[in-house]
Amino acid sequence: MPDEPDRWVAGVDGCKAGWIAVLRRISAPGSETVHLFPAFSDLIDHTPHLAIIAVDMPIGLPDRVGFGGRGPEQAARKYLGQRQSSVFSVPSRAAVYAEDYGAACRIALETSDPPRKVSKQCFHLFPKIREIDTLMTPDLEDRIHEVHPELAFWRLNGGREMQLPKKVKSRANPAGLAERRALLAGCGISEAFLTQTPPKGAGADDLLDAAVNALIAERILSGAAEPFPKEFARDAKGLRAAIWA
Repeated sequence: MPDEPDRWVAGVDGCKAGWIAVLRRISAPGSETVHLFPAFSDLIDHTPHLAIIAVDMPIGLPDRVGFGGRGPEQAARKYLGQRQSSVFSVPSRAAVYAEDYGAACRIALETSDPPRKVSKQCFHLFPKIREIDTLMTPDLEDRIHEVHPELAFWRLNGGREMQLPKKVKSRANPAGLAERRALLAGCGISEAFLTQTPPKGAGADDLLDAAVNALIAERILSGAAEPFPKEFARDAKGLRAAIWA
């Protein structure tokens, strides 16, 4: 394990080309770098070693889902006010592993109470959810944590949700992105870094989400972050189901 001054953390978000990650060296403020990883396993094996990987993707999948989704989704929404719609409910693991949309909806209906189908937006995330789920073990939980950008922004904004949406009708909202850049700049990330052209296959919103996730990764490493919910459950694989902020 590296000495404390040389520890690195990563904030990660899924994107069209794979995984966009903002890496930060704890001993060097302003050391952010952005990278595109084709596979999540590349982050786990990265050199230098990443002490914390904070990723915006569900970890800990239920066998059955109740009203409002998993505990993490229910807990996060309580704090997000008008931004709570950004937290979608994760269906059962069996539904997530269905590669056909019709089958996913059928299985989701059978494993939810009240019965609920899968949205197309959620279905398109299934390959990335499966990618992490097949890699995750309880032993990796010290390093890999589930986060959510809007809960991260809420935390760094003094416990207040962002006032403007990040997207409008599935398109990036310039005013919402500017609001988030201003908050990140106030946390010490340079304007030049935040306004750079993101890697091919990632959007400007993906870059900002990875950046805020990196700041939460630092909070996790320092012990300042907390899980939502505090009394979290574990799934059939023994994986923690919690969003950290």
